This record gives sequence, C-alpha cells and structure tokens, in this order.
Amino acid sequence: MSEMEVEKPDLTLYNTMTQLKEVYKPMNPGKIGIYVCGITAYDYSHIGHARAAVSFDLLYRYLRHLGYQVTYVRNFTDVDDKAKNCGEKPLDLSNRFCEEYLLDMAALQCLLPTHQPRVSDHMEQIIKMIEKIIENGCGYAVGGDVFFSVDKSPSYGQLSGQRLDHTQAGKRVAVDSRKRNPADFALRKAAKSGEPSWESPWGHGRPGWHIEFDIHGGGADLKFPHHENEIAQTCAACEDSGVNYWLHNGHVTNNNVKMGKSLNNFFTIRQIAANYHPLALRHFLMSAQYRSPLNYSVSQLESSSDALYSLSPYREEMSGDVGKTQQSAEAKEMIKKVKNALKFINVSISKLKKMQKKQRMSLVVSLVEVEKAVREVLDVLGLLTTLSYGELLKDMKQKALTRAGMGEEEVLQRIEERNMARKSKDFRRSDRIRELLAFKGIFLEDVPGDTVWRPSTPLTKPKSGLGLGMTAIVFAIVFTFLGFFFYSR
Repeated sequence: MSEMEVEKPDLTLYNTMTQLKEVYKPMNPGKIGIYVCGITAYDYSHIGHARAAVSFDLLYRYLRHLGYQVTYVRNFTDVDDKAKNCGEKPLDLSNRFCEEYLLDMAALQCLLPTHQPRVSDHMEQIIKMIEKIIENGCGYAVGGDVFFSVDKSPSYGQLSGQRLDHTQAGKRVAVDSRKRNPADFALRKAAKSGEPSWESPWGHGRPGWHIEFDIHGGGADLKFPHHENEIAQTCAACEDSGVNYWLHNGHVTNNNVKMGKSLNNFFTIRQIAANYHPLALRHFLMSAQYRSPLNYSVSQLESSSDALYSLSPYREEMSGDVGKTQQSAEAKEMIKKVKNALKFINVSISKLKKMQKKQRMSLVVSLVEVEKAVREVLDVLGLLTTLSYGELLKDMKQKALTRAGMGEEEVLQRIEERNMARKSKDFRRSDRIRELLAFKGIFLEDVPGDTVWRPSTPLTKPKSGLGLGMTAIVFAIVFTFLGFFFYSR
C-alpha cells in the first residue's frame, strides 16, 4: 500500500439526522451531489445568508480538492408572497435580487454552483410531483390549495426532533380550518391578487414549498418545518428522501439574538463590504465552528481584517526570499503537518495544537514549498484573492481610512508631526500621536528611514512587526477548516 493510501482516511461529516459524526459514503463512487437551500430573492442578502453560502462553499472546495466530481445545486426561491409588498412586479424583483446575490457571492469568492435552479422555471416538475403525492394518498386538495397530510408521514419530525403532537400550529399564523391536521402544510397555494401564478389541475396558484441529493444543507433555522416538509413530500412521491446526510450551519446573531429581517437586526453583505474587504468578512464567517452560533462583532471583523492584511506582506516576503536559505527540519515538519491537515481532514487536532504553540520558530525557510502549501490552504478556504497583493492592500487601507473617518493625507500629516516630535526628543507627544491613530485602527510601523501605516484592530496595543506570524495564520485557518468537519455540539 502506498504512503498516500495509508495517510488518507475516510471523510467524516456530522449528520443532523442522526446527530452523529459519520463516515461519508457516496452513492456513486467518486461522485458527490450536494443540494443547498438558497435565498428567497426579494431584498439584499444579509450576513446570515452569507454564512450559509461560505460554509457550503468551503465544503464544495474541499471535496473538489480531494478529487471528487461534485454536483453542487443551490436554488433560488423566486416565488414568494413577500415580493408583493415591494411595489414591483414579483418576478422582476426576484430576478434583480438573484443577480445582486450573485454579485455578493463573487465578492465573497464563493464558487458558482454547478446548477442554480429557480422555482419559477420548474413548475411542470413541481406539479407532477404534487400529483404523485396525491395519487399516493399523502396529499389533498381544498378550494385550489393542496396540503400535505403529515399523518401519512410516520417519521415526520425526526430531523429536527419535533414531535408531531408537540408542534404548535398557529403559533405565527391562524390555523386553516380546512386542514385535516393543523400541522399539514401547503404543497400548492391558490392564486392571490398581485402574486405570480401558474395553471395547474387545481387552478391558478404557486408552490407552497420548493420541491427538491446525497448531501442536503442549509441554515439551522430550516430544519423545521422547511426540511421536515421536504423529507415528507419527497418520501411520499418517491418512497425515499434521496438524502443520506443533512448538514446545517449555525445562525449569525446580533447581541446573541438570531439576525433576521423580521427583527430588523441584520447587516447586509453590502453594508459590511463598504467598510471591510469581503475576504475579511469571509474570514470572520469561518472564525467559529460552522454549526455554532456566530455573534456579530465589530472587533472580530477587525481581527479578521487584520489577519488578512498581515498575511499579504508575509507571502510577498516569502516570494522575495525564495532560495536564500536551506529548509530547516522544523520548517519541513510544519509544511508536512499543514499539507496533511488540508488533504486528509482527520489528522490529529491535538498534535496540531501542540505545534501551534511553537510560533516562535524562525520565519519559514525554503519558501517555495511553504508558499505552495499556504496557497493550497488559502485556495480551499476561498481566501486566495485574484487581486495582486498591492491591489488588495490598497483596498484594505482605503476601507480602514473609511472606518477611521480619515483621509490618507491626514494620516501622513500625523506621521510627519510624530517624526518632528521624535527629532525634538518629545517622545511623549510622539507616543500620543501613535496611540491616537492606533485607537482609530491605524498602526504606525517604523522601518529603516521611514514610517509606514497599516490597518489594525482599534483599541488594542499592536505587536511588533507585522502582527500575526505566518505560522499562526496558517494554523488558525487550518483549525477553522477542520472545525467544519470535526467538532460536535
């Protein structure tokens, strides 16, 4: 058996259905299908939507990196009653915000899925599936609406842990007296004024739930009733849900309350990207174990931005120093561990954590191999920008100035004032200027013959040098990556 075969373990995923970490076994060897619930397109997407997109983009990237042929489907729900309140033709509104969402995903460096179906394009298939559900005795039509009978689904509630006798139908909306069971849900809704509708055997109407792979993913809030309903209706039509593994990412919270449009406590991707580079937002969204809640925090965004900025000059330094030194045994060991962590995800976390403590090792040598390893990690994590690093740094510095409420001329003026204070040995004033700028997230660094500035986390005392060391950054992002697959609740 080759060394590669010895090192490569089974891929392990946490399955929401069983609440266990399970060895992943594809339906078809070498091929994987992933279905992820996308947005309801009627407004700009917030960072809660972004977390789901980034989480499953990470999975998609990693599976492709392992060599799997991946079919990745992420849908658009472009048929919804929310659109009618926006003063625009519903499908025009949906089309516009589908395109805006794709621009947001490009900014976050989320790869395009292989398929992006829209509900409105698949009405014929949806109608056929509803007919099959009714034919199998699991659905019934009432006055143009079609409902699913949850009493016909013995396993209803298994995914979310909800017991049918404990579900609180009518908690948010009045119970429809036409239902045989208050928990029955709509497969199709009769047409209403101002909403798009399509002809069907039950009259004009639209789907109540989009009708759907080997892996099915989405936000934790979709477990019930959305994904429960998907399972029930698919089993009713096809005798099997067709899904073996259910993955759910945690909520993004604001002051520990789930971020959402109904509470108006959300920030859109566009709002954050106006002040931070989108890759800093991506880094932030991967900073917690993917199934855990992630609380929105300006300080955490600042830290992610700082880490992203710090990485760039180190990579430039590595590229510039290629071949100048011999590779140390310690550097070789670090490279090996990083590569193994990326390629074979079940590598021992405890061993990596022990290595993380060795951050004082000299800046890595034999830099061709190190840069290759780092680029490999960053590419899978979606943090390898297509911009030149000069362009990236320029963009991040401009956003730092925006957050600080300053122009670059003002910063340069403060640097000149500090230089004059140092020449006159007024070190108290010199330190005060540096401190005031640091308070605004502007860190001054003295280099031979000059003083330069860079973005930094405000209100924290900057460390010497360029902030996070390369080793620390590599291990930080590897731990983020491992967390997607490993950690349970």
